[in-house]
Amino acid sequence: MASKTHTIEIDAATAVALQGKAAAQGITVSELVADMTALAATPVAVPITELAELDRQWALIKEGEGTVAHEDVARWLQTWGTPAYKPWHDQ
Repeated sequence: MASKTHTIEIDAATAVALQGKAAAQGITVSELVADMTALAATPVAVPITELAELDRQWALIKEGEGTVAHEDVARWLQTWGTPAYKPWHDQ
């Protein structure tokens, strides 16, 4: 059964990003957007122990515990999937 389609306007950069992501997954942009919409509507259950750990870490940060600069984390994330990747604790 064919479904009714709608045209939605988006900026060029978003269109290119969606087209690239869809092509990489071997699906259409419509399928990608449908999948993303379904995923966004799906509740995520986070175990109470994980929430408690996040609360504990946030309290430490508010008390002055050191953090890692965004630029350092971004640089590390760019190594994921490459031969240069090392776990964070090895940095």
